[in-house]
Amino acid sequence: MSSSKVLQRFVPGVRWARNYSYEYAISDAIAGITVGLTVLPQALAYATLAGLQPQYGLYSAFVGCIVYAFFGGCADLTIGPTALLALMTGRHTELGGESGPHLAILLCFLAGVVEMLMAFLKLGALVDLISLPVSVGFTSATAVIIASSQLKGLLGIQGNSATDFISTIGSFFGNLQNTRLGDAVLGISSVIILLLLRKLKDIKVPANAKKKRRIFHSALWLIATARNALIVLVASVIAFQCERSGTSPFILTGTVRSGIPDFAFPRWQTTVLSANGTMVDMNLGGMISELGSSVLLVPVIAVLGNVAISKAFGGSGIDATQELVALSLANVFGSFVSSIPVTGSFSRSAVNHASGVKTPYGGLYTSALVLLALGILTPYFRYIPKAALSAVIISAVMFMIEYEVVKPLWRCNKRELLTGSVTFILSLIVGVEFGLLAGVLTDVAFVVQRAARPGLSINKTNTVSNIQYVLVRPKHSLLYFPAVEWVRNGISNAVKQHGNLPMVLDCRNLNEFDYTVVRGLEALYKELGSMKVPLILLGTQEAVKNILTGATNVNIPDVSNEHELDELLQEMSSDGIKDLKEVLTPLIKCKNQNPLV
Repeated sequence: MSSSKVLQRFVPGVRWARNYSYEYAISDAIAGITVGLTVLPQALAYATLAGLQPQYGLYSAFVGCIVYAFFGGCADLTIGPTALLALMTGRHTELGGESGPHLAILLCFLAGVVEMLMAFLKLGALVDLISLPVSVGFTSATAVIIASSQLKGLLGIQGNSATDFISTIGSFFGNLQNTRLGDAVLGISSVIILLLLRKLKDIKVPANAKKKRRIFHSALWLIATARNALIVLVASVIAFQCERSGTSPFILTGTVRSGIPDFAFPRWQTTVLSANGTMVDMNLGGMISELGSSVLLVPVIAVLGNVAISKAFGGSGIDATQELVALSLANVFGSFVSSIPVTGSFSRSAVNHASGVKTPYGGLYTSALVLLALGILTPYFRYIPKAALSAVIISAVMFMIEYEVVKPLWRCNKRELLTGSVTFILSLIVGVEFGLLAGVLTDVAFVVQRAARPGLSINKTNTVSNIQYVLVRPKHSLLYFPAVEWVRNGISNAVKQHGNLPMVLDCRNLNEFDYTVVRGLEALYKELGSMKVPLILLGTQEAVKNILTGATNVNIPDVSNEHELDELLQEMSSDGIKDLKEVLTPLIKCKNQNPLV
């Protein structure tokens, strides 16, 4: 393999550069700037959701785009802060002192390390253990938790929200009397306007429309796409004018640190506020202990979202391992500039795709806009009302609640609806990590149950020669050790029901046995033999034959098709008649010789 191909394999961005054109650059610039207008207000809002100062959201919004431009394989995907990871980060930023940013940055670094280990060990397939119903239940629950955590900010109620759903709702209703009129009016109206502006994207224009109408349609689409930035801008102007006139109807974001963050390794030590109000040191071990399960859960959730988005937009040609490497490097390098954990954003990737992006280099223009904002616009961010940021978050996560899957799941598979419901309910009541774990374990339990209790179709039928037998057909393609007794009991019950008819185990759809199943069949063959009931295998595949030959000392009759089965049963039937004659003939002769008997 040539050196250029090796470089392209590990740095996919090189191949985009080989054929990069002026037209591509224009398309990427338009898409990158459009995504930048989306990410700026979201980054500020997600930083507050994580319990940090707003600038940390901006710190998280530029490195991932740069890294993915060179190491990612999907042109549409954009990496940055998301509501879900911000919520999970916010569970560790309430200890006081300097611990908030330090723990968030360390979590970003450790998430990147875990993701790199997953890539090195080819463990990206672990996310396949999270089924779609579990994923839907998890994301829907987190959306509800995120929205509830922003209700206080939306209505101007002072104080931090709790990290769990029940306490957050209790705190909200307990302080509802402290609602500030100005913030409430601004927050609620902002949510309504954001939802209305979102609908502008749904307006269609005919293919043969005139140029002016197409331009007008493009303007509406741009307004809908940049609606978050527009709301934040208008709210900030209103707040600025109120401040100049000497009134303060809104709670403002406050001072946002300007400038590009220093390039430094995450802190291995921090200070936290103790129970008696004094500052105490926390070493690296204490910090990792505080992060706990998030060290594993955050990267798994990040990988799940990132791979799903890249496959949704990039198709089946996406290399999942390379996507893991790109995400890992985005988090590791991001932690050096004070980033919180990042992953792919579906909403911003959709904007990127709709804007006509051609290559991942569109992320470079997004990063440039974020860096420009850090250098020039941060003094004006202090006028952004917190109610406007809460409105941005609520209007974004509202559409993460996938209630529309309930009806088809109820119609098609109530078992999957159960796993999704377990995940959703426990995520709200106990916590998102326990909800996700419970959902995965519920799914695994159902898989084990299916392996241990495979469906058996047992029917009495006839061959072409009208010889009766009992056909036992497993409904699954694999038979493993948990199913041995289940299959044996099923065949034993069939013997009780149908008498001494031959038992034919249909193996045509069985691709694999394990050793325990083979030994179980051997014991069953001997047991049925003692009852004068033949056991025959029908259509055994080569791999299964090899296991049977190597693991047993008995020769269980095996036929390839119904014709061979008919011949074997005829032979067994004639042998049985011959044996019967051999037994009855001496008795008949004896009776004829001695009629008094």
